[in-house]
Amino acid sequence: MALRRALHFVFKVGDRAKTATFYRDVLGMKILRHEEFEEGCKATCNGPYDGKWSKTMVGFGPEDDHFVAELTYNYGVGEYKLGNDFLGITLQSSQAVSNAKCLGWPLTEVGEALYLTQAPGGYPFYLVDKEQPHNDPVQKVCLGVSDLQRSTHYWSTLLGMKVMDKNEERKTVLMGFADSQCKLELQDIGGMVDHGTAFGRIAFSCPREQLPVIEALMKKENQKILTPLVSLDTPGKATVEVVILADPDGHEICFVGDEAFRQLSMLDPKGNEFLDKAMAEDKSDEWFAKHNKQKTAA
Repeated sequence: MALRRALHFVFKVGDRAKTATFYRDVLGMKILRHEEFEEGCKATCNGPYDGKWSKTMVGFGPEDDHFVAELTYNYGVGEYKLGNDFLGITLQSSQAVSNAKCLGWPLTEVGEALYLTQAPGGYPFYLVDKEQPHNDPVQKVCLGVSDLQRSTHYWSTLLGMKVMDKNEERKTVLMGFADSQCKLELQDIGGMVDHGTAFGRIAFSCPREQLPVIEALMKKENQKILTPLVSLDTPGKATVEVVILADPDGHEICFVGDEAFRQLSMLDPKGNEFLDKAMAEDKSDEWFAKHNKQKTAA
């Protein structure tokens, strides 16, 4: 499964400006591309919402060889309820730690050279206080599961991930498609997984020809398919094909055809400018205030 690679994690954001500050100024990530959509995504990339939304890809480098964040902003939704499903992203950057301290962004020391902080909305990020590596600083994504053995079987046997480490004391399993990629860590939380309304989605690419094979395998194994193979259009960019799955705890998983995705995900030098323009033109907060209303709390 070396041809499969970890791409990004999808976060729903209620405050786009504060979120941009966190990723750009605290973590030190770059805006890789920004896209605006007039209606909801066919594969519910923006969640179960039909209205206008935007997608901003942020990371330490190009999507070809970095694990990045996809920030989805629904114009009418101001906040989302957190669950216990997403347990954090770990990245190595002493510069991010320094940035957080300089900006007064809350940091909690939770281990030797390890700090916990939160993105707006309450999403946890663990910052390793060591020099940022030349390759991707993002080390792993941690998700909560209710049955570690069952989840390990799903991700390794059905999806082809390699088990790289097990920690019985912490009840975790670390796995990935390749040593050089961002890893997935599963942690047994000792109970049911609650996804709240802030639930995200983890994305991987594979050769396009594998998409129907993945879908057929999930049907054969009676596993959940949220969105069968479908084409997704982005105005002025490449059309990609995806299959959306759910693991035994309901974590959403997107597999996208690699060939078209590499075209779609090309770095847009105007990404930063497009995001800033969209935020400047976003008058939704003023509209709600003028009409004595509040944005929806999902």
